[in-house]
Amino acid sequence: MSQDQVMLVAIAVLLLALAGSGWTIAVLRARNRRLRDERDQLLVRLERPSSSLPVQAASFALRTAVGTAVRVRDQGVGGFLTSSIEEWTGIALADRTEIDKVAAPDGTVTIFFSDIVDSTALNERIGDEQWVSLLSAHDKVIRKHVVARHGHVVKSQGDGFMVAFGDPAEALRAALAMQRGLARARGRVLRRTPVEVRMGLHTGHAIEREGDYFGRNVAMAARVASQAVGGEILVSEPVHDDVLDDFGFGTPRTLELKGFPGEHVLWPVTSLD
Repeated sequence: MSQDQVMLVAIAVLLLALAGSGWTIAVLRARNRRLRDERDQLLVRLERPSSSLPVQAASFALRTAVGTAVRVRDQGVGGFLTSSIEEWTGIALADRTEIDKVAAPDGTVTIFFSDIVDSTALNERIGDEQWVSLLSAHDKVIRKHVVARHGHVVKSQGDGFMVAFGDPAEALRAALAMQRGLARARGRVLRRTPVEVRMGLHTGHAIEREGDYFGRNVAMAARVASQAVGGEILVSEPVHDDVLDDFGFGTPRTLELKGFPGEHVLWPVTSLD
């Protein structure tokens, strides 16, 4: 092959490469245009209060579209296709707040508060070392039944717990199991020093921020718990009305609750029906 022929072949190869590059750029530009259109449509839908698309799903879809564009740009089509399903699932789960994970389909949560009655006096009587052992045994019982009933421990402060459940019936089953577990404790510490725990539950919407829950319904649950006596499970009217057919209740109490106008009916839980 002559030098001129070699030169012509080299030019032909270069032209083919440039054409292929141009085709690739054109494909990516078209894909990016489609992604931008999808992003704009999603943002419009997010701004509509009446949209039937859940905000979390829209947010995830938007990030998925943007992530797809970046992956295609950086790794090519092959890199995008080899993404694992676990990776995408992880992204979806990471976007969900704790409330989303436990909330009922209507977005409500059942907030559960508990604490040990007269804990300061009990600590003083038994001493710090035994008190810490007692708290550890108590915490083990509480957490065991939270997990068993698919609840979420929002926080634990000293001798008390704040827990969230999606289903008020499951929350009450957990509370009853906790009271039985504490009363029939097999561990030496709880047998030697029995504790009385009061519990209160209320259902409603709440706001989650940095792992904690806020709002009037959280405050209401705390007020309900404060009205319970040792060993008692007390619930607000919304919880009572939701699970009336599945549980037994004692005589209701009509009380004023600090910070909430009017009177409120609270129900002591007696047993499973």
